Amino acid sequence: MGCQAMAIVKRSLRCRSTKGFTATRVDGLRFVGIFRWPGAIHEGKGEAAVVIDERANEAQRNALLRILTGQDTEPGATIFQVFSTTFEKLHEPIFAAIDFEIDIDRRKGRAVVRGVTEGRGEPIKNPVTGDDYRVRIDIPKSFEYSLAEIGRGWTTVSRPMQFTLADSYAQFAHVNLCQSGILR
Repeated sequence: MGCQAMAIVKRSLRCRSTKGFTATRVDGLRFVGIFRWPGAIHEGKGEAAVVIDERANEAQRNALLRILTGQDTEPGATIFQVFSTTFEKLHEPIFAAIDFEIDIDRRKGRAVVRGVTEGRGEPIKNPVTGDDYRVRIDIPKSFEYSLAEIGRGWTTVSRPMQFTLADSYAQFAHVNLCQSGILR
C-alpha cells in the first residue's frame, strides 16, 4: 500500500540558511508538504510536493524551498532533509493561500489549499465511552519532534498527485527547527 502523508506547518521554522538567506525571515508563513511512497519510506522511490504560502515574497519562497528540500540542513537533522533523500520526484512548488487552524492540546485541526488538498484531524475516541482519548509519543532525540499528540486524520489530495486518507493516523506537535535539527 505504501505511505502517504500531509504536513502543515505555521510559524515553526527558526532556520538560518547557510546559502545566503541569513537575513530572510519566514515568521508567520505557512507551508504544506505532500508526500507519497510506494512502500516503506526508507525504501525510497517517493514523490513530494510543497505548497508555499502565497504571502511569501520571492526571497522567502527561495529560502523556504531550500529549507524544505533539505539543502540548508545538516544531514539527518530534520524530517525535511531525511525525507528529501527518499524522493525520486519533486513536483514544481505551488504558491497558494493556506487556510489552517490547529489546537494541538485538543488534537483538532483543519487545513485547506483550494484545488490542491483538504484535511482535518480530531482526537481518537474511546470505543466504549466515546470520550476523547489522549495518546502521546515522546521522542527526546528525534529529527521529527520531541512530543506529539496523536489523533485521527482525513486528507484528500487532488494535485499534483492524488490520494485519500480516511480515519488515518494524525500527529499534532509543536516543532521548532533550525538547520541543526529540533530546538529543544
